Parts: sequence; structure tokens; C-alpha cells
Amino acid sequence: MTTHLDTLTALLHEKAKGAIKGTAKLVITDQGSVLLTEDGAVQSDAEADVTLKASEQVFRAILDGSQNPITAVMTGKLKVDGNQMRALKVSEILTS
Repeated sequence: MTTHLDTLTALLHEKAKGAIKGTAKLVITDQGSVLLTEDGAVQSDAEADVTLKASEQVFRAILDGSQNPITAVMTGKLKVDGNQMRALKVSEILTS
């Protein structure tokens, strides 16, 4: 059975490959974490330069373009901890 985390990891693997310097972690509430590196995406709870935390619904909305990631941060739907510039790059990857 494929979980949302598996689907998200597969989707982001190619998008992240070569597009990000350092590390970024997406924490999906009650499901787990996806680590983005310049090598792609893997399921991992390792430390990262920036961590973005939100519900599955918020990440789905960001990925399908119905939720702007900056607005999600400003309204408290998406929490960011760490390097803000890296967070902006991650938002570009998510919305591309």
C-alpha cells in the first residue's frame, strides 16, 4: 500500500535532484518526514538546514497550486524553522 509519504517522496525526488544546496526536511503531521538534498528526496527524519512542517492537506494544496507557500507561512498553516533562504528555494521546488 502506497502512503502519501511514499507518493510525495517519489514526486519530489526528481524535482529536488540538483535543485537544492544543503538539506531541507518536510514534516507531514502524523505521517513522517521527507528529506530533500541535491541528490533527490528520501524518507528520513535527519537534521536539515530548514524544516517545513504542515498537514498533508497543506502540502497537497501547495503541490497542486491551490495554496501559495508564502501565504501558508503567513497564516500559520506552514511552519518554517531554519534557513529562510533555503525555505524559499524549497517553495520553488514544491510549486514547480
